Amino acid sequence: MKISVITPSYNQGRYIEAAINSVLDQNYADFEHIIIDACSTDETVEVLQKYSHLKWISEPDEGQSDALNKGFKLAKGDIACWLNADDFYLPETFSKVSKILANPIIDIVYANNLFCDAKGNITGRFKSHIPVKWLSIFYIFISSETIFFRKKIIDNNILIDKNFEICMDKEFMANLLFKGYKAKYINDDFSVFRNHDSNKSLDNKNTRKIRAAEGLEIFNRYNGLINYKFNSQNKVNQFIYTRIRQSLLFYRAFLRMISI
Repeated sequence: MKISVITPSYNQGRYIEAAINSVLDQNYADFEHIIIDACSTDETVEVLQKYSHLKWISEPDEGQSDALNKGFKLAKGDIACWLNADDFYLPETFSKVSKILANPIIDIVYANNLFCDAKGNITGRFKSHIPVKWLSIFYIFISSETIFFRKKIIDNNILIDKNFEICMDKEFMANLLFKGYKAKYINDDFSVFRNHDSNKSLDNKNTRKIRAAEGLEIFNRYNGLINYKFNSQNKVNQFIYTRIRQSLLFYRAFLRMISI
C-alpha cells in the first residue's frame, strides 16, 4: 500500500532534513512525501531542493491546518499521515502500519511517541491507549505524528478544520471516532516529537487560553447535549468542563495500564 506523508512547513529549516531522512530511512518502497511550505525565509527551501523525490510547494497559506489540507488533497496514496517539519519517524514504522492496515476493517492506526530536545536527544515517552471516543473530546490522547489513516477519509471530504489553531489534531480524531471509523492502538513507538524554543504548542498563557477555547468548542460539537453550548468565557461552564476532565484522569491512567 502506498503511504502519503504530508509535512506542513514554516521556518523549520534546521530540523526538516531530519524529518525527510526519517521517511527515507523507512526502507519502504511505495511512498510519497509532500511538503507544503508557507514561504519560509530560512534555509528550508535550500534543503528541499536537495531531495529530488520530494513533492513540494512554497506559497502563502492560511496556517498549518490549511497546509495539511492542501497536502491531503494532493496525496495519491492508500494511506495518509502527517509529519511536522520538526518531528521524525522511528525505523520500521511504515512496515508496521502497512501490515496493520492490510486488515480492511481497520481505518486508522496510531501508537506512542517519544520526545526529544532540540538536538535530538530522547527525553521522554508518551504512552497512549485504546481508542475511546468520549475521551477524545476531553484529551489529546493520540499524538498526531503517530496517526496513519486510509485516504478514503479525505476522499469523503473529512479534512482538518482550519478554524483550529492548536487543537486541530484533537478535533480531527474526535470527528473520525464519532463518525464511526475503526481505530486501532498499537503499544509501540512510531515517532519522535521535538521540543524546542519555537514549538507552536509551547505551554504559555496565550496557548493555554487558545487550547481552552478550542477544547470547549470540540466538546460542544460532540457531547450530544442538544441546545446547550459551553462558553469558554463563562466561569461556571469552564468549571464544569474542567471538573469533568479531571474526573476522567483516573480512567485515562487505567486505560494506559491495560492497553497492550
